[in-house]
This record gives sequence, structure tokens and C-alpha cells, in this order.
Amino acid sequence: MDSYGPVTGDAVPVELQEWPERRVPVAGVELLVRDLPATAPDLPPALFVHGLGGSSLNWTALGVLLKDTISGIAPDLPGFGRTPLSGVTGITEQAEILVRLLEKEYGDRPVHVFGNSMGGAASVALAAQRPDLVASLTLISPALPHPRVSASALWFTALATPRLGPAVLERTQRRPFDQRFEASLAMVFGDPRSLPPEVRAAYEAELHRRDTDPWGRQATVEGARSILRSSLARPRRSLWADAATVQCPVLLIYGGKDRLVDAKIRTKAQRTFPNAHLLYLPQSGHVAQMEHPGEVARAFRQLIEGIPRRH
Repeated sequence: MDSYGPVTGDAVPVELQEWPERRVPVAGVELLVRDLPATAPDLPPALFVHGLGGSSLNWTALGVLLKDTISGIAPDLPGFGRTPLSGVTGITEQAEILVRLLEKEYGDRPVHVFGNSMGGAASVALAAQRPDLVASLTLISPALPHPRVSASALWFTALATPRLGPAVLERTQRRPFDQRFEASLAMVFGDPRSLPPEVRAAYEAELHRRDTDPWGRQATVEGARSILRSSLARPRRSLWADAATVQCPVLLIYGGKDRLVDAKIRTKAQRTFPNAHLLYLPQSGHVAQMEHPGEVARAFRQLIEGIPRRH
């Protein structure tokens, strides 16, 4: 098991232009899928999976930095971004729809899978179910079950509770947008003040757009319930059991200022995945791919240097 970095002095200016988008019907769901504008047609394929409340836009900065290395797609999962809610709300269901998407887009070609938060949990389930489809896993603050009760765990429990969850979200929604925006920045990023203006503006625009989604609250509540169910699963059926079966190279990325996933769990994660590599970023929050994309891109390139390419 290796450890990478952290690499300092790594501010990377990127143009946050949205990737081209299209609609892809998968298992009765019209997924919005964005295509990474890669610099060559024969680059290895990749899949980017966002977390609870996120969207495909969470990967824009990292994709720009890796467009000479991989050719990827980033879907909006059902109920998030611009894909309507359609019953696919849990970690297991997300993994199943990702399998169908990969089969449709790439056949039996293995892809490099990136997953953040709940998307990281779905990516672990995907790799355990279909190891033949996964060349590597890059997991950024994955929502793996944590044995210690935290403030975020209590928050997820509240959201997952019938009646209480919708009430919590409704009360939050009534707060002025500026307050909600600043609170969201503080929860997700390690140091919101250090964000480039274009990242802050893109995040603000996405939060504004999310306010208009008729399915947003239900998707959030159902997602929180899935995370809670995952944390209560028996050991033999847990995501940790799945993780222990994943044989491909795995890059684990944790932030020291993550308020949603306790970075201390990185030790257990590194022990559990058979072929694990760790990047710990002391100043990062929950979305290192947005906050420190240069360091994430560099660690990913190091990860795949020894992986043979399949055409």
C-alpha cells in the first residue's frame, strides 16, 4: 500500500467550461450525460460519479486537467443535476444503473471510475459487482460506513427519518439564499475563502438551479436513507465487505477539513482495499476534485502508470 503527497503549491488555473451534454436512455431513465472533451480519440475511458446533492458539474475542473489522459463521461444520477427522479435513489440502484450505462457506452471495456461521497460508495458497489468493467477506482471522501457517530451521521439520520427529513429540508429552504450558500460552502469545502472565483461562481449557479428541481428534496431524503441503511448493514453485506473484494488499483483521497466524512477512516480504508494508494490532503474538504484538482490529477496519473492499456 502506497501513500501519495500531499503536493503543495498546486494552484491550477482552469477554465470551467461545461462539457458537452446529451441524453442517454438507460433502464427506463433518461440520464443527462456529459462528455469530457478529450484531446485524442483513443484515450482510456473513464466514468465520473458525483455524490448526494451533487451533479456531473462537480467534475469539470478535474476533467480539464485529465483530458489528455482519459476520455470520460459524467452522468447526472437520477434525482440530481438535470436527470429526473425515477426510483433510482439508493447506492445499490445507482451501481446497477452505472453498470448498464458502462455496458451501453463501452461494451466490455474496463474504465477508470471516479466516485465522490455517495458516488464513491456506488462506485465501490459497482467494482464489487462487475470487476471486469473497472480498471481503477479513485474514491474521493467515499461514503463508507463509519463506526463513530459524528455530526454528519446525525444529520443524515435526521434526513432519513420519515416526516423529519422533509421538514428539515423545507425549513432550510426557507432561509435566505445567501445564508444557505455560505453554509453549503462551509460544509463542503475546507477553506471557501481560497476558492478561485470561477469555482465559487459555478457552485453558486448550481445551487440556484437546484432550487428549481421539483424532485430535489425527495432525492436528497431517499439518498440519505440509503446511506443510513448502508451504515447499518451486517458486516458480510456491507460496503466494507465489497471493498475487500476489489482487486483493481484504488486511489483513496481524504481531506483533513472534511466535515462530512471523517478522514480518520482512511486508515481502515487503506487496510481494507487489497491494492490501495492514499492521498491525504490536510487542507481539503469534501470535494477535493473541485478544491485541489491539480493534486488529484497528479495522483491519478501516478496510479495508472503501471496499468496495461486495453484497446
